[in-house]
Amino acid sequence: MTDDAARDDTEIDSQVDSGRTDDGIRALERARTQALVARDLAVMDRLHAPEYELISPPGRVFSRERYFALVAAAPFYTAWEAGTMRVRRTAAMAVVRYAARLTFPSGKVMHCWHTDTWERRGALWQAVWSQATQLPADHPLVGGEKAPQA
Repeated sequence: MTDDAARDDTEIDSQVDSGRTDDGIRALERARTQALVARDLAVMDRLHAPEYELISPPGRVFSRERYFALVAAAPFYTAWEAGTMRVRRTAAMAVVRYAARLTFPSGKVMHCWHTDTWERRGALWQAVWSQATQLPADHPLVGGEKAPQA
């Protein structure tokens, strides 16, 4: 293992256990979305529960296996910019909601609300559900080059 890989593993281990605070959950969500963009399957595996599901803006349900296969096969996202994240948390569960600007390899840009549910499993926090809702073009959060702020 390279020094960079070991450092990355230590950072993720720290983040996985950091869900004890709202900022810890935010750090986990940023690590999760960065892993999706980078196609880092090892980090994706650690941060998504085996039963994880994504509901896409058109309402399609993707299992973890299907979502990971799409991300692994070819770049799925080229950028994922998150706005201000709001967190609701208990000792065993957290929900994070934020406006995001997603960029796809085709050049398409989508502004959406993104909601993720995280569960604590021992010392490990993992995403179990995600749902994205596309914002209409005339929504006040759409426009500009920066990630929309909630």
